[in-house]
Amino acid sequence: MTDLGIRGGDKVLLIWAQPSTPAVLKQYAEELGAIVGSGGKLSVENNERLLLSSHSASSFDCVLSCVLPDSSSIHTAEMLAEIARVLRPGGKLALDEAVTGAEVLSVRTTEKLISALKLSGFTSVSEVSKTELSPEALNCLRDATSYQGNTLARVRITANKPNFEVGSSSQIKLSFGKKQQTPVEKPALDPNTVKMWALSASDINDDDVDLVDSDDFLDEEDFKKPDPASLKAPSCGPGSGKKKACKNCSCGLAEELEGKSSETQKSNLPKSSCGSCYLGDAFRCASCPYTGMPAFKPGEKIVLDKKTLTDS
Repeated sequence: MTDLGIRGGDKVLLIWAQPSTPAVLKQYAEELGAIVGSGGKLSVENNERLLLSSHSASSFDCVLSCVLPDSSSIHTAEMLAEIARVLRPGGKLALDEAVTGAEVLSVRTTEKLISALKLSGFTSVSEVSKTELSPEALNCLRDATSYQGNTLARVRITANKPNFEVGSSSQIKLSFGKKQQTPVEKPALDPNTVKMWALSASDINDDDVDLVDSDDFLDEEDFKKPDPASLKAPSCGPGSGKKKACKNCSCGLAEELEGKSSETQKSNLPKSSCGSCYLGDAFRCASCPYTGMPAFKPGEKIVLDKKTLTDS
């Protein structure tokens, strides 16, 4: 048992399963009790009663599951979760389970068992040894899982619970202060270059400096006020060849074109020859374009489709 890392004063949970005999279980429990001593604690639990037990959370330093020579059991996800609950942070788990070389429905492979332990929250999962199953354990496993293959083996896996409780939290210190930027040293300037581009008051008053008046660059044409007619866009206005108003027309062309458009729409409407088209079909002539339409008020705008206008 020394290879399991159990020391004096540890609190150990021993989980056993069929077909282990009471004599083998008693002998193994006495050997464990001698190792942990009076300062430790040893609890024995059957695998089928583990989920019904009332062990406190994080109350054991080590859990040994189905490590008896004749034990044979499949660790479900619920069992692994309960083992993780009763283990203290950093506690150790050692379990034995029957595995097969080829994956089947009822028995897992070694890789699948290791994956199940990791999904249950365990770390440092590793395979320690692999041996053959005893005939009693093989028969018990076949009765429990209905597995009839001959490729079963007994594997021992060790794992550790992380050094923190499930659901624990820790404060993360974040610094949002402004980082002090290291000033960038500017390259030194050549004194002769600085002197070349410097202009002092004494240089302006010097007779050798010739200043040019900006008005000398303007001609007489530049001082003339432009004609307002020349500022109008060539494509806008009554005199333009293209009858299209600007987007922000202010010369009145937009209103003129809009009025002509409305007059064109009114002229395109069919005219009544009898003057009683608005009264309904009973008062309309045979060639009335409003035949089949309901009565309307005089002067009301009636839109006719192209087919009606064509037929009339």
